Amino acid sequence: MDRQTLMLFGGIGMILVLASLIGLILKLRTRGTPNAVIENLNARINAWWVMVVVIGIAFWLGTGAVILLFYAVSFYALREFLTLMPTRRSDYPALVAAFYLALPLQYLLIYSDWYGLFSIFIPVYVFLLLPILASLGGDSTHFLERASKVQWGLMIAVFCVSFVPALLTLDIVGYEGRNLLLIAYLVIVVQLSDVLQYVCGKLFGKHKIAPTLSPSKTVEGFVGGVLLSSLIGAALWWTTPFSPWQSFMIALLINLLGFAGGIVMSAIKRDRGVKDWGHMIEGHGGMLDRLDSVCFAAPIFFHLVRYWWT
Repeated sequence: MDRQTLMLFGGIGMILVLASLIGLILKLRTRGTPNAVIENLNARINAWWVMVVVIGIAFWLGTGAVILLFYAVSFYALREFLTLMPTRRSDYPALVAAFYLALPLQYLLIYSDWYGLFSIFIPVYVFLLLPILASLGGDSTHFLERASKVQWGLMIAVFCVSFVPALLTLDIVGYEGRNLLLIAYLVIVVQLSDVLQYVCGKLFGKHKIAPTLSPSKTVEGFVGGVLLSSLIGAALWWTTPFSPWQSFMIALLINLLGFAGGIVMSAIKRDRGVKDWGHMIEGHGGMLDRLDSVCFAAPIFFHLVRYWWT
């Protein structure tokens, strides 16, 4: 990792230390009385420590480790998605192909920097292959619905997520060897938007923005969180090839996409009758609960940088 990456992780570490101290003080003030809000806060902070350390180690080890990390992320996210979807015996060939063919090949194509194929591999070739495999079982019951669920899971958990490590393949003039910072920028801005929307919603929220899909989201929280996170994105321009105003506009765009992704994934969860995708990350739900915003923003962010800065 270069000096700027170390500075960025140092700043994140300082913020987490401050958050941990605040959480400890709040816990001590309860004098042992159980408080669900404070316990959830501390669980979230501890989970962020683990996530930052894991990402930091992957950054330190280099490109291969980062791609391998996101491969694992996609695997667990795909498992969470398909676990909630009803399947039949005839779907097994398609599921095997999804986990053990499409998933590893997508990340191998990214590792080999084959943009022409990894950008269409899943939405074209795999989308045609999966229904063929599912049809071999001869089961037509809810066939279109079952096939589309596997396809949608691959799009969200694998295809979209894979565009995060795909940022490492971009050849940006004057930015050589610093592409890891683009990953950090994307993840930090989008995740902060989620956090700040929650905080602003709790402090100022009065008007529900999507009451049937995500009751906790408010208009005030959305506007405040997106604007604050976009300003933080502008302040992080030094980690990117963008100017300050470009960084603000790009942060605004990916925050809007992240919000849209969160609404879409909430709609899917409501359809399946669950609150969270899983319980893998304490205080955060499942893997997909942390990826719903990133997965919608990542492909657009990748292509925006690719077509304007390479």
